[in-house]
Amino acid sequence: MKAINSPDKVPICNASLSSPRLIWAKLRGVLAIVVAVFSLHAAGAADTEEGFTSLFDGKTLKGWTRVDNRGPDYYVTNGVIVCPEESAGNLLTEKEYSDFVFRLEYKLEPGGNNGVTIRAPLSTNNLTYVGVEIQMLDDLAPKHKDIKPWQFNGSVYGIVPARNGTPKIGDWNSYEITCVGRHYKIVLNDKVIVDADLNDVHDPAVLKEHPGFLRDRGHLGFLGHWSRTEFRNIRIKELPIEEKPNTAPKGFVALFNGEDLSGWKGLVDDPPARAKMSPEKLAKAQARADKRMLEHWKVENGEIVFDGKGENLCTKKDYGDFELLVDWKIPPRGDSGIYLRGSPQVQIWEPKSPGQFNPPDGSGGLFNNATNSNHPLSYADKPVGEWNRFRIVMVGDKVHVFLNGDLVVNNTTLENWWERDKPIYPMGQIELQNHGGPLWFKNIYIREIPRE
Repeated sequence: MKAINSPDKVPICNASLSSPRLIWAKLRGVLAIVVAVFSLHAAGAADTEEGFTSLFDGKTLKGWTRVDNRGPDYYVTNGVIVCPEESAGNLLTEKEYSDFVFRLEYKLEPGGNNGVTIRAPLSTNNLTYVGVEIQMLDDLAPKHKDIKPWQFNGSVYGIVPARNGTPKIGDWNSYEITCVGRHYKIVLNDKVIVDADLNDVHDPAVLKEHPGFLRDRGHLGFLGHWSRTEFRNIRIKELPIEEKPNTAPKGFVALFNGEDLSGWKGLVDDPPARAKMSPEKLAKAQARADKRMLEHWKVENGEIVFDGKGENLCTKKDYGDFELLVDWKIPPRGDSGIYLRGSPQVQIWEPKSPGQFNPPDGSGGLFNNATNSNHPLSYADKPVGEWNRFRIVMVGDKVHVFLNGDLVVNNTTLENWWERDKPIYPMGQIELQNHGGPLWFKNIYIREIPRE
C-alpha cells in the first residue's frame, strides 16, 4: 500500500483549500490583479503605440477645459471621462491641433447622443458649425427615426454622411479619426465609415452654415447632448505639416509665384466704368495701368512690396465663388484691404496706434457695408510688423473671414459699393488695395468653388 503522501496521490481533505469562502476570496484576489493589470494597460495604451500621446491620464481632467455651463461638469470615475446625462456641455483640450490621428473609445447609453469636435475654437458658440462635429449617436433609437443621413453615427455632422456607422450601445466603441488638411477618414470598430475630401463640398448652404470645416487648426473635445456618455483610451498622433513659401496647399492655386508679378495687372477705374469701355479703350487704359503698377509694386525676397503710391494690384483673372488665403503685413497706422470681385472690401488696418480709431476696430470687417454688419466679430490682429493671414470664403453674396484662425466674419452679405441698388457682382477680380502707405503680401492662394 502506498503512503498517503505518495507523489501520485492528491490530498482530499485540506481545510485551507477546500473551504468555499477561502476559495472565493482567492479568486477575488486574482480577479482584482487581472483588473488592475488591464486598467494599467488601458491607461498606458498610448505609450505602446508609436508616436501617440495620451490625452487622458485616467484620473483627472488635466489638459482639458470646460467652455460653457450647460449642465453639470464632466468628471472622471473608474478610469473613464463621463459626460453626465443632465449635461449639454462641451469639454475641449487645452491644446490645439492641425493634422493628426485621433483615437479613443466611447460608450453610449440607449438613445445616447454626443459628438467629437475637430479643430474647434475655444468658444461657447455652437461648435458643430464654427468647428466640426463627428457624430456619436444611437441612430437606431426610436426617437432618432427621422434623422438625416448626415446625422447618423460617425457622420461629419451636416457635411458628410457615414456609411454603415451604427455603434454598439451599452458597450465600448473605438474611433480612429484622421485629419490631413481637408481629408477626413473615420474608422469605427476597425471599419472605415467616412473617407472624404471636404474640398469636394460645393453645396452653398453647407459652405454658408458650416464655416468651421474651413479651419486648419483648433481644439479637440466632446459635445454633450443631454445623455450619459463615457470616454477612455484617448490619444493622438500629430502629423507634420510642411508649408513652403508661395507654394499652394492641396486644392489651391498660387496667385503669386514668389518671383514676379505674373498673373497681376494694374487697376483700371471701377467695374461700372470698365463695363462701359469699348475693348479698344479698355486695352489702352490697361496698358497705362500696368505701366504705373510696375512703378510701385515689386517683388523682394518672395514678397509683394508696395511703396505707398499708385493704385490697387489686381488679378488678371475674374473669380466667382472661392476660398482665398492671403498673408499680409502693414506698418504702424497702416490701412489696406482686399477687394472681392472688384468691390471693396475686407478691411486691413492697424488699430492700436494712438489716434487711429476710437474705439479700436480689428481687421477683417466688411468696411464698406452700409446695411449689413461691417465690423469684425473679434479682434484677432497680430502686433504691427508681424505677418497676418486671411482665409476668405465667398459663396454667392455671403462672406466668411478668418483672421489668424479666428472667425471674424460669419456668413455676412458683401454689399455692392459701386452700385448700391444692385447685389455684389457674380464675377470679378481680386484686388490688393492701398491707402497711401507701404504694404507687404505673400502666400496668396485661391481655390475656386464650382457653383452647383
